[in-house]
Amino acid sequence: MAPTTTTTASWTVAPEPFDSPAAAALWRAYYTEVSDRWYLLHEGHTTDPAELEREIAAETGAELAPPTGVLLLARYDGEPAGTVGVRRLMSGGNAVTGTGELKRMFVRKEMRGKGGGSVLLAAAEEAAGGLGLERLVLDTRNDLVEARAMYARHGYEEIERYNDEEYAEHWFAKRLCSGQSPV
Repeated sequence: MAPTTTTTASWTVAPEPFDSPAAAALWRAYYTEVSDRWYLLHEGHTTDPAELEREIAAETGAELAPPTGVLLLARYDGEPAGTVGVRRLMSGGNAVTGTGELKRMFVRKEMRGKGGGSVLLAAAEEAAGGLGLERLVLDTRNDLVEARAMYARHGYEEIERYNDEEYAEHWFAKRLCSGQSPV
């Protein structure tokens, strides 16, 4: 079941093919920002351009395509401003029953502070329900403090590590059915 289009004030969120020009541009902006942020913090320089191109190309986003996932694109006053993906969580090649994973949660810098993160997160939770998911998990890093605060504000609770992502330092979960623990 495809998620419905969500509109709030000047924000519109709708499914988008992972390989559309708008999705590709936002993926590049997202990856560049988080990679540069990590390198600046840990090594004092931005990402090597060749590494950046290699890593952007390696993560196509195909796992965010139906029927096992969805990429949502947010527009602010019609302009592409952010994305979030939801996919079924896999373990050992099998889907984890009822659990999905948030990926590529991103709002362009110039659009931050306008509520886009909350709008995208609500749309992702709705899309997860449309995929038959009851729980969402995600990973993030220490330096992404704004993201961690937003997840906590929206009911995500820290959990034990659920994946082996090299740069992940925090793991969160939220049960989409009310009144239940996220773990």
